[in-house]
Amino acid sequence: MVFTALRDMQWRRWRFVIAVVVTGLVFAMTLVLTGLANGFRVEDERTVESFGVDMFVIKSGATGPFLGSAPFPEAEVQKIATAPGVLAAAPLLYKGATFKNGNSTRDAAVFGAPAGGPGMPAMSHGRAPSTPDEIAVSSTIGRRIGDDLEIGSRKLRIVGIADNSTALAKTPNLFVTTQGIQQLAYSGQRMIGSIGIRGTLAQAPDGYRVVDRSVAVEDLMRPTKIAVEAITIVAILLWIVAALIVGGVVYLSALERMRDFAVFKAIGVSTRSVLAGLVLQAIVVAILAAAFGAGLARLLAPLFPMNVIEPASAYPLLAVIAVGVGLLASATAVQRAAAVDPAIAFGGP
Repeated sequence: MVFTALRDMQWRRWRFVIAVVVTGLVFAMTLVLTGLANGFRVEDERTVESFGVDMFVIKSGATGPFLGSAPFPEAEVQKIATAPGVLAAAPLLYKGATFKNGNSTRDAAVFGAPAGGPGMPAMSHGRAPSTPDEIAVSSTIGRRIGDDLEIGSRKLRIVGIADNSTALAKTPNLFVTTQGIQQLAYSGQRMIGSIGIRGTLAQAPDGYRVVDRSVAVEDLMRPTKIAVEAITIVAILLWIVAALIVGGVVYLSALERMRDFAVFKAIGVSTRSVLAGLVLQAIVVAILAAAFGAGLARLLAPLFPMNVIEPASAYPLLAVIAVGVGLLASATAVQRAAAVDPAIAFGGP
C-alpha cells in the first residue's frame, strides 16, 4: 500500500506539487511571522543585556525602568551605591525622541548613563560619550563617527557606534551621558528614571523597589505587546489554512480512488493498510511543504524592515507540526475511504 500511495502521487504529481508549493508558502509566512514576534523580544533582550546591569531600582509606582519609569532625584544614587552587596550603581534615564536623518525624521530610543558605569554598552567602533554634547548611535542609522546628529534643538557629535543596536521594533538606540539626556528630557534638572546596579541589593529604600532584567525587557516590549498577539493569531490562522490545503488535496485524491480502495478491500487488503496509504500521502506533502517553506522563509526574512529572528526551536517544531497537519488533514479522507463498500469493485463504470 505504501508503494501504491507513492505511485498515485507520481501519477497526480502536478496536483501534489502545487499543494507542496502553496502549503510551503503558508509555512514560510508562518515562520516569518514567528520570527517577527520573536524578534521584538530578542532585540529588547539584547538591549537590556548590553547595559551590563544586574537589577534596577525604580519608584514603587513605576512599572519599569524605561517606558514605565517615574522620575526621582539623582541624589538617591549615593544611598544605593553604599548599600551592602552593591558593586556599582549608576543613574539611568530613558527618553523617546526623534532625529533628522537626511530629509526625513526618524524615531529613536535614547538611553542615558555614565560613560564608565553600568548602563552604557560597549561600542563596536569609537567610544562611549563622556560629555553632554556627545552621542553614540546604532549602526542602523548609517551615520559615521564625527558626524553631527540633531535631536530636537540640540546637535550632538557622534563619538561611538553600537552595532545593530535596536529596540521597540527596529527603533535605533542612541546613547548619551546622564547629563546629556537630562538636558534633553528635563532641561538640565538632575532627575533620573532608575538606578542600574551591578551586584545585589537585599532591600530597596522606602518608596522604591528592585526589579530584574526580565521586568526591564517587559517594560520595553509593552508598546509591541498587542502587535505580538496579533501576529500570533495570524500564525494560528495560517496553520489552519495549511491543514485545509493538504486535506483538500488528499481528499480529492481519495474521491478519485474509491474504486481502487474497493478493489483492495475485495482482495483482502486490511482497512488499516488502505488508510495508511492516505495518511502517508498527507504526511509526505506536509513534510515536503515544510522543507520548502523553511528555505523560502530564509529568503524572505531579509526583505522585512524589522528583525526576523526565528527561535532555535522553530524548525524542529515546524517538522512536528507538519506531521500533525498531515495527520489532521487526512482525517476526512480516511473516514471516506474506511466507509467504501468492497462491492463497488464489481460494479459498472
